Amino acid sequence: MNKMLLIQNGHLMDPVTGMDEAGDILLMNGRIVQVGGHISKGNALEIIKREENLGTSGQEESLQMLDAAGRIVAPGLVDAHVHFRDPGFTYKEDILSGARAAARGGVTTAICMANTKPPVDCVDVLQDIQKRAEEAAVHVLQTATVTKGMAGKELVNMEELAEAGAAGFTDDGLPILDEAVLLAALEKARDLDLPVSLHEEDPLFVKGAGVNMGEVSRQLGYGGASHTAEDVMVARDCMLALHTGAPLCIQHISSRVSVELVRLAKKLGADIHAEATPHHFSLTEEAVLEYGTYARMNPPLRTEEDRQAILEGLTDGTIDIIVTDHAPHSKEEKARPMDKAPSGITGLETSLALGIRYLVEPGVLTLMQLLDKMSKAPAELYRMIPGSLQQDAPADLVIFGEKELWTVGNYASKAENSPFTGWELPGKVFATICRGGIVYHG
Repeated sequence: MNKMLLIQNGHLMDPVTGMDEAGDILLMNGRIVQVGGHISKGNALEIIKREENLGTSGQEESLQMLDAAGRIVAPGLVDAHVHFRDPGFTYKEDILSGARAAARGGVTTAICMANTKPPVDCVDVLQDIQKRAEEAAVHVLQTATVTKGMAGKELVNMEELAEAGAAGFTDDGLPILDEAVLLAALEKARDLDLPVSLHEEDPLFVKGAGVNMGEVSRQLGYGGASHTAEDVMVARDCMLALHTGAPLCIQHISSRVSVELVRLAKKLGADIHAEATPHHFSLTEEAVLEYGTYARMNPPLRTEEDRQAILEGLTDGTIDIIVTDHAPHSKEEKARPMDKAPSGITGLETSLALGIRYLVEPGVLTLMQLLDKMSKAPAELYRMIPGSLQQDAPADLVIFGEKELWTVGNYASKAENSPFTGWELPGKVFATICRGGIVYHG
């Protein structure tokens, strides 16, 4: 039986068309078949009859109804930076559990980083992931590495990987220190019209990973990572993007200087983009004193001045995209001392809520602007047609209560490494719909 779903009484918000109004949506066979205004059950059955040529009995049995009263209905979110740890580290997360976490957070498309084991540096590994991703609750796309083995020395066969469906290229987790290698990669990426996304952290300026080099690191007697580690590489790569014309994304930006560098590169005409994570726009280095290794991440949480610069970058469009850098780890790993624990936090299930709390409620962004940075902009960077609420668009949607409070916990992810556990946040996800079917209902 084909999936047919009538969503009634919602408030429709679409950053692609600018739609911002009360209305209903009818979904059928994985597509939107009617949107806007009031669609009664009788209307829906007539549309189904016309489209599917079903008898009355078949119509009744096939139609599911969902009341979205008091809630926002929007295109499903696109998280362009996640780690599903598959293959190689599936005790932390796997494709299916990561997809369930995505669905719980309202994400209908997740783009996985390539630092798996083995890394995604050849077509065989890419296709293995793609095949298993077909069973996931949401759309799972896979990037490929820029360099073989993520060693930073020799380019992968970018043309072959692009032909096989790689969403883009990244050695995320490691910087590409050799500018000649990166220059060649950007020239190929420009010709392929696919983005290169970069982890910007020069190890020369990192004395202790995961914590900002500053007041907190001094209190802890821990070396820390200077913002200069990010800044020097962002400066170089902004100029390489300008020189080549390649689409380049600065990943998880954390430094006020780097925000200013991206702003300048955009002004000069570079095809450059920047990601911000919810943890970088909501927390500062002081969180390490309260949450310990659960606030250890690369790049680290920095100062309030840096956080404010990220907010300004989000406001003026310097920072285009909000991603989670969803980085699940086991409790045992995070229980290690600061210098031995892995960096990163889970983020898929809290990203929308933190965006509402720290961006929409204080007036940094409107809700429509937040949705743009969490769905339309990341889709466009990765050369996808952005989801929208238009007729015949794919039926990938999120329904959430903008002011509806919920308590963070009971994760769908395998991991619970988040400083936000136990927080009460707005933006409760009521339902996530992918391919026309409900994949999460809260």
